[in-house]
Amino acid sequence: MLIVMEYRLLGGSGLKVPVLSFGAGTFGGGVEFFDAWGATADEAQARRIVDICLEAGVDLFDTADVYSNGRSEEVLGKALAGRRDKALISTKATFQFEEGPNRVGSSRYHLRYSLENSLRRLGTDYIDIYHLHGFDAMTPIEEVQDTLHTFVREGKVRYIACSNFSGWHLMKSLAVADRYGWTRFVAHQVYYSLVGREYEWELMPLALDQKVGALVWSPLGWGRLTGKIRRGQPLPAVSRLHKTSQNGPQMPDEYLYNVVDALDSVAQETGKSIPQVALNWLLQRPTVASLILGARNEEQLTQNLDAIGWNLTPAQIVKLDTASAQPPIYPYWHQRQFAERNPPPI
Repeated sequence: MLIVMEYRLLGGSGLKVPVLSFGAGTFGGGVEFFDAWGATADEAQARRIVDICLEAGVDLFDTADVYSNGRSEEVLGKALAGRRDKALISTKATFQFEEGPNRVGSSRYHLRYSLENSLRRLGTDYIDIYHLHGFDAMTPIEEVQDTLHTFVREGKVRYIACSNFSGWHLMKSLAVADRYGWTRFVAHQVYYSLVGREYEWELMPLALDQKVGALVWSPLGWGRLTGKIRRGQPLPAVSRLHKTSQNGPQMPDEYLYNVVDALDSVAQETGKSIPQVALNWLLQRPTVASLILGARNEEQLTQNLDAIGWNLTPAQIVKLDTASAQPPIYPYWHQRQFAERNPPPI
């Protein structure tokens, strides 16, 4: 399969990232949450998956210190051994997986501890994109942003990003960085899918205004858009959906079935699979820089790679938009009544 990878600038930076990236949360294993997603501790299989990614131009690999309690970083580091210069590594800190009152959060103490350990586990002396995995309301934003800026000045981090922030979290962090001339966030790792469109309400307009690129996690809606969930059909007897469908945001069955019906219709029109259509829809949304794909095996990875190299038609996008639309919460429903002053981002 010949893949011609597309690259996009990440937010307001000069860094180009592939529109499809690989989520190494499936590397490591040994933790129930990640085992449910098909995690593997097999280093040979991980190296083979990295081989396929690099051959296809998927050179951005995303992980985090908490994934399988650091094991994901270790396996990824070994899989990239001898070719670190061919890859971009994204990892994260903030969450807790070790005991101790200072082993959590975004304090200077914890971020420094987390970064040094991530570098060791990954077998590298720098991180290309370093994320705050979540917002820490207990640590002054000035302390957080100063610490991240110091990492960049030291050369241990190339670019900084955040994940799972609310609009005001992100905007205040950017404002503090601007006030002191510190390094800005260039990306926001967010949940966004055809069955999870809340990102469009405030975070997308903010990202457009502030030039913050979206790195999308769980683009298939916690596995709900794989084509295995269908109206009137039980889940396959053997499927990780028995566990993962209970995680993440819940939604009415009828809403999900309507979205899958629309995906099924477009898939038949395009000759593509339901997951490929769902991924392609995301790649045509504003601010989206890259979709983070997980894969349990080579077959799943190569199938997802076929989500690029073609585009949905405007009519197909409207069909999917209509089926997946949900009424926004306040104040967004109110603002949408005045589109002449508050134009939607899409």
